[in-house]
Amino acid sequence: MNMRKIQYILSGITLITLPLGTHAQQQPQDSTVNRTVVVEQEYNPDILDASKINVLPKVEPPTANKRTVEYDVTLMPANTVPATVMQAYTGKETQAKTQPGYIRLGYGNYGNLDARASYLFTLSNSDRINLNFHMNGMDGKLELPDNDGKWNSYYYRTHANIGYLHCFKKVDLDVAGNFGLSNFNFLPDAAVRKQKFTSGDIHFGVKSTDEELPLQFSAETNLMLYERQYDFGSLNNQENIIRTKALVAGGISEKQIVGIGLAMDNVLYKNNNFENYTSLNLNPHYRLENDDWKIRIGAQVDMAFGFGKKFRAAPDVAVEYNFADSYILYAQAKGGRVQNDFRRLEAFCPYGLVTSQPDATYEQVNAALGFKASPAIGLWLNLYAGYQNLKDDLFFHPAGLDETTEGHYRTLAISQWNTSNIYAGAEVRYDYKNIFSFVAAGTYRSWDAKDNSQFGVKDYVLTYKPAFEANLHIDVHPISALLLNLGYRHISREKVEEGKVNAVNNLYLGGSYEFFKGISVYARINNLLNRNYQYYWGYPTEGTNFIGGVSLKF
Repeated sequence: MNMRKIQYILSGITLITLPLGTHAQQQPQDSTVNRTVVVEQEYNPDILDASKINVLPKVEPPTANKRTVEYDVTLMPANTVPATVMQAYTGKETQAKTQPGYIRLGYGNYGNLDARASYLFTLSNSDRINLNFHMNGMDGKLELPDNDGKWNSYYYRTHANIGYLHCFKKVDLDVAGNFGLSNFNFLPDAAVRKQKFTSGDIHFGVKSTDEELPLQFSAETNLMLYERQYDFGSLNNQENIIRTKALVAGGISEKQIVGIGLAMDNVLYKNNNFENYTSLNLNPHYRLENDDWKIRIGAQVDMAFGFGKKFRAAPDVAVEYNFADSYILYAQAKGGRVQNDFRRLEAFCPYGLVTSQPDATYEQVNAALGFKASPAIGLWLNLYAGYQNLKDDLFFHPAGLDETTEGHYRTLAISQWNTSNIYAGAEVRYDYKNIFSFVAAGTYRSWDAKDNSQFGVKDYVLTYKPAFEANLHIDVHPISALLLNLGYRHISREKVEEGKVNAVNNLYLGGSYEFFKGISVYARINNLLNRNYQYYWGYPTEGTNFIGGVSLKF
């Protein structure tokens, strides 16, 4: 009996320890997999027409953090092979070093030119010099509106840049120089035949990079020169600006930051009709950031001395609430001064001549509510609506509206008026790895401009304001060497008493193919529907046009 009891006890111990042994052989889950993936997309050629789109101050909704890619790294239990024989591989993926040099050259059917070159010199771990050059433009015959014949149009833009960066232990220093040149002609019976804009600037900047510093700061100064060769009644209008910017911020707790920004322009003109002036902007603000909330409370305080409105103020408030993973509600009330220097006038309407000195456009308020979400990996949705009020907003019109230039109806002048608009929009984005990407966005605006005059100024102010803007773009990367893209750009204009101008309808198709390592060919076709539309009053755009060329990385 004693021997049998001993056997029973040993058998029970064996049964109890078997599961424990099995569990002991199972591997613990490896929950750490480090991956670094760098995606590089092929460069899309510039569209000449795209640079002519008038850009309005817009909503800047907060961007939520993307969902973290989750990998299944659970290991199968090693019941027969000892667990110590094979371990999970957790290597780090890196991309090969990119080439420092790049050259691109293309040509098209309207004499379209696309040239670009850049090179990055890495002198040491702390010193870099970057050289850039690009030139684009066209030279061809365009169909004038209302069957008014053809126009031998040309427009060329050239830009060159050199930048130097030195990384100190706690501060980055950057020095840069820029040169720009625009050459183009006006309509045949305009008051002026041709135009040339020449610009140049020198930049010095410093920025803190050590997060352990009690104060984070950045500062820069820029000497900016610009000359307009022809304007109404004057030649070689010169504008010289000393532009200074600074920002200082410090934490008052782990999640709270206070700061103040400063921007100052000292503007000098070589023109008897323009006044020199100084503008000063102060931006005190407070920020709170935690896992659920991001709050910014501040103000834009603007003053002018010598010319322009003496004092203006606007809010600088933004709030976002992350109530679930990648689901955000946000609100904003922003504004501030937009300086109408010669650089902005060229971007707004290069064909518009300056009749008098423009004051700064002031965004009195841009208030919006929105919702942003990522219900699935790679998918983003953004819905928003708001109200915008602009003081001294820019608009272009036939120069006959101005008594001093009466009769020159093919010449455009730039003027200012107070405007406002109510807007609503939506955006959808989807990315699948590096194979497929899709973007669709649309914004509707309802404009208003108070007009108590008897000359119908309101029609001129609103004629070219965008009533509805839509953008669709698709990229397909079926194989690593081939990239295809398809897109559509639509801008319908505000309806006024005199009617409505034709909407912009640009359907385009493009692609690139790398047939040798570092050597690619690219092509793009614009205005596939061959629509007639204008970005500026009376100035036609190209019909169906293409550009193609070769790019080289070295």
